[in-house]
Amino acid sequence: MAVNPTVSFEFFPPHNADAETQLWHVMGKLVPLGPAFFSVTYGAGGSTRSRTERLVERIHTSMPVNPAAHLTCVGASQAEIETLARSWWEAGIRHIVALRGDPPKGESSYTPHSDGFRNAADLVAGLRKIADFEISVAGYPENHPDSPNQSADLDNLKRKVDAGATRILTQYFFDNDLFYRFRDAAAATGIKVPIIPGILPVTNFAKVVEFSGKCATTVPTSMASQFEGLDNDPETRNLIAASVAIEQCADLSANGVDAFHFYTLNRAALTYAICWRLGMRPNLNDSADAA
Repeated sequence: MAVNPTVSFEFFPPHNADAETQLWHVMGKLVPLGPAFFSVTYGAGGSTRSRTERLVERIHTSMPVNPAAHLTCVGASQAEIETLARSWWEAGIRHIVALRGDPPKGESSYTPHSDGFRNAADLVAGLRKIADFEISVAGYPENHPDSPNQSADLDNLKRKVDAGATRILTQYFFDNDLFYRFRDAAAATGIKVPIIPGILPVTNFAKVVEFSGKCATTVPTSMASQFEGLDNDPETRNLIAASVAIEQCADLSANGVDAFHFYTLNRAALTYAICWRLGMRPNLNDSADAA
C-alpha cells in the first residue's frame, strides 16, 4: 500500500446554520490529514450557487486547505460565469472543478443556456481565457448516462483535457476493474493528465443503491450481500462500510493509484478511517478552528 497518498475531499453546501456548524467540525477533523484541496459542489441547475460561493470563500479565508469551487454550465450565461470566475481569481481562489452540470429540478434532459457554454469542454476553454486556473473535470469509469458508448465518452473527456483541464476526478465506482479499464482506455486515447478515482464511503446502502441507479453506477452483488440485513444496525453497517472502502482503496493503491478523491457526504468518520488505513497520520499542528 502506498505511503502518504494525496487525498482530497468533497462537500456540499449546508442548508442552514446548524448544518454549516456541523460541516465546519467535519472539515476540522479532516484538515490535519493534509488534503490537497476541499471541493464544494454546485447544485443541479446552479441551485446552491450563493451557498457554494460563500462556503468556498470561507474555506479560502479560514482554512489551511485550498478550496476547489464547482462551476457548471447550467442556468447561467457565459458573461455571468466569466464574472464569477474573475471574482474568484481576484479573491485568490485558483482551482475550479468545471462541469457541464445536471438538468434543473423537474427537467429530464440537459439543454444549454441560450447565451451559455454548451458543455464542460467549452467551459474549460472559457476559463483558460480568463486566468491560469487549476481545472479539474469529471470522468466516468462506467460512462456518463448521456453518452451512447465508451468511445463517445472518452472523446468528450479528451476534448475537456485538450481545452486545458489539469486533472480528472472520476465518478464513484465500486468495481475497481472498471476503473482500471477506464484508466487504460483514457491513456490509449492520449489523455495524460492525472486520473483520480472518486471514492464514496457508504453511510446508507439503500440510498447509495437508489442514487447509483440514477447515475448508472454498478453496485456489485458481492457488495450488496455484505450490507444485507443491516438497515437497522448502523454500528455494524459502519464497520462493514469502512472495511469495504478500505479494501477498495488498498487494491487501487496496489495497482498504482497514489491519489484519492473522497465524496464525504459532509461526514468525517469513515473517510478519516480510510485515510488512516492508507497510512496517513494527522498533523496536529494544523488547525481549522478559525471562524
